[in-house]
Amino acid sequence: MTSKQRSKLKSLAANIQPVTQIGKGGITDNLLKSLSEALEARELIKVSVLETADEDAENVAANVAELLDAEVVAVIGRKAIFYRRSSRDPFVHLEV
Repeated sequence: MTSKQRSKLKSLAANIQPVTQIGKGGITDNLLKSLSEALEARELIKVSVLETADEDAENVAANVAELLDAEVVAVIGRKAIFYRRSSRDPFVHLEV
């Protein structure tokens, strides 16, 4: 992902609310399933990483992105932004 694409996605994500929180329970199968469904529907999601999480926000974001085959757009404070192109109906168009 280029810096221009990342910048565009960050600006699109500025006004969206986090879809869920990741805390001391960590990354569970149910969490991954719900995040995957949200990514398929929206392509761009924001997640809050709570203080009680076992790892810092950067590591949690990297792990989630790897497990979901998604891109980490940015980690700002304790919020992570993820992008994954929808296989059914893509609506975020990134210049290549």
